[in-house]
Order: sequence, then C-alpha cells, then structure tokens
Amino acid sequence: MLKKKEPVVEDSFIREINEELKNENIRKLWDKYGLHLIVALVVILTLTVSFETLKNWRIKRFEDASNTYAYALALQGMDRTDESINVLQKLQQGSSGIYADIAQMQIANILLEQGKNTEASALLESIVQDKKITPQIRDIAAVKLASYKLDSAPAEEISALLQPLQQEGNSWKNVAKEILAMLEIREKNMEEARRLYSEIAGDPQASENIRSRAQDMLSVLDNAV
Repeated sequence: MLKKKEPVVEDSFIREINEELKNENIRKLWDKYGLHLIVALVVILTLTVSFETLKNWRIKRFEDASNTYAYALALQGMDRTDESINVLQKLQQGSSGIYADIAQMQIANILLEQGKNTEASALLESIVQDKKITPQIRDIAAVKLASYKLDSAPAEEISALLQPLQQEGNSWKNVAKEILAMLEIREKNMEEARRLYSEIAGDPQASENIRSRAQDMLSVLDNAV
C-alpha cells in the first residue's frame, strides 16, 4: 500500500519544486524588467487617453465650426448680411481647416451680392494666391474671379488664372475651358473658341449640362459663319 502512494508523493513534490522554480523565474523577470513594463504600460495608457482626448476635441471643434457656419448662412438668408460677414470673419480667424476657407469664400459671395465687386475681387484674389487654403477652394475662387473679370480684364490675365484648372483630373477643367472659350469669342478668335467647345462636347467625363451648352455654342458659331 505504501509503495502505491510513493509516486503520488513524488509527483506532488515535483510540482511544488516546479512551482517554486516558476515563481523564482517570475521574480527574476520582474526584478529585471518590472520597471520597464510599468513605464511601457503608463506610456500606452497615456497615448490612448491623449488620442481619445484629441479626437473628441477635434470632433467638438468641427461641430462648433459647422454650427457657426450654418448660423452665418441663416443670417444671410434673413438679409442680415453685415452680421453674417461678422460671424464668418470670426469663424475664419478663430479656426483653421475647411470651414475657415469656406468662410472666406462665403464672404466673397456676399460682397458680390451687395455689389461690392472691388472688395470681392480683392478677396478672391487673395484666396487664389494663398497656398495654405484648400486647393479645391482656391479653384472655386479662380473660377469666380475669372468669370467676374471676363468682360474687362486682359485676356492674358484670365488665361493665367485658369491655366492650373485645365490640368487632367481637375474637376473644374471643362468649366475653365468654357470660360476660356467665351474669352476667345470676346477676342474674336472664333476658331479657338470652336476648338475649346468641341473638346468639351466630346469629353465623356464632362457633365451633361456643360456638354449640352458646348454643343449649343458650336451650333451658334456655325450659324454665325
């Protein structure tokens, strides 16, 4: 009977030794790396909290800018344009990013509606030249400025303004070509105007409306010959 119990006693003894060895190894590892593990854990937790805090702050700031812009549009809709401009200016000065850029464009729109063309033109010019502003907003400003200058500005000035928009892949490419075609008509260069309208009409990536306008203008030019 005693002999049968011996293996059980031995197994228990071996397990205890193994546990002691494991505990000893853990203590050694902790003595060697414990501080590093604590520091790493603190860094991970700090980064996680900081990221969440920054993300929430950005979301809140974006929401505030969105609400401010909507309020400015509401004031404009009630013909309280001076108040609207004041809100938009504060939005531009107090924030950065897309809403600050859009605020400048909207101020230019209001100035045009008020007939303050010189002020609007100067603002649009500054938007086009400001490399810190979102490229898409600068493109819109260039189109507006070129349209405004179409009747009186030198042809070279308008062409230079629209040249960057004619690059392949630019969403304003055909609008720029359309304005340039009108400029060529102003300058009595009918063949160049016809070429530009033909390119627009044959561009499958152009919207249906702009292709239709180009086709109409081609018919007008053909009938004028």
